[in-house]
Amino acid sequence: MKSLDHYWYNKNLLAWLLWPLSLLFCLLVWCRRWAYKSAVFKSYKAAKPVIIIGNISVGGTGKTPLIIALSGLLNSWGYKVGIISRGYGGHADWPYQLTASSQAAACGDEPVQLFQRTGLPIVVGPDRLADAQLLCQQNNIDIILADDGLQHYRLQRDLELVVIDNERGFGNGFCLPAGPLREPVSRLGKDSWRIYNGGDQAYSFQIRPLSVKHLKSGDSQSLDDFKADTVHAVAGIGNPQRFFTMLRSMGLTIIEHAFADHHQFSDDDLSFDDAFAVLMTEKDSVKCQATDNDKLWFVTIDIVLTEQFVNDLKTQVGKLTNG
Repeated sequence: MKSLDHYWYNKNLLAWLLWPLSLLFCLLVWCRRWAYKSAVFKSYKAAKPVIIIGNISVGGTGKTPLIIALSGLLNSWGYKVGIISRGYGGHADWPYQLTASSQAAACGDEPVQLFQRTGLPIVVGPDRLADAQLLCQQNNIDIILADDGLQHYRLQRDLELVVIDNERGFGNGFCLPAGPLREPVSRLGKDSWRIYNGGDQAYSFQIRPLSVKHLKSGDSQSLDDFKADTVHAVAGIGNPQRFFTMLRSMGLTIIEHAFADHHQFSDDDLSFDDAFAVLMTEKDSVKCQATDNDKLWFVTIDIVLTEQFVNDLKTQVGKLTNG
């Protein structure tokens, strides 16, 4: 049976049948947003400027590698950066600040990946306002990057970076459940910068693989070293097909194994009756640290941002931090 999101990228019969529910969903979303903008519901400003990196559609768009790249940029410009995140799937005592011993099961896979790649202070929890308050209280920072949280209006934001999959766009343009949108596209205003994963727009980025690392030993190899044999490709991310397409574009022959976003892997999920290596995403690897499977490798990635986006962001951040 096909999953619902299979029908979200064209205007088919099922999408039209669900369209009345989409109208109701959009109305509720509009009312909630209006309530915050009109101060019926109170929102709060953090002690430091907040940049939201999010999307209005369901599914992975590349937010995590973008946040890693932005952290590096801001650090290179002399800013002290902190990150807040939802901690999806975790069960820590919220809000929770990550340490070197933090596990994905307690605070979520994406925050652990961000911490391992950046070393920055990261606070997670379902209440983004409480996260931001704790982050500012316990750390000397200049600016907050919010991983997702575009719809968390209780926390005021100074800039929204809305990440869009260049291939999938906004799907059929319908809100849930008839389409993939959490909010109508019309919600995006002048403070919402659209940045595309792929494509050649002025604000866009390209994902490129860096290396392949062995999960147990940490040994690093090139993707070229895996071209001679078939490999298993495992992905439990918002858009697994993007990972599979990247591997094929690098000349690899793969057997696909797609899982739901934030999937908690078992040994059976990663054990196959052959000698082929198993390649997974870096995000998935943080949930598999305790495995004894010596066939597991994960692919590290980097992104390339357009010059115009970098220059405009530098100017905007200067205004936010000096204002």
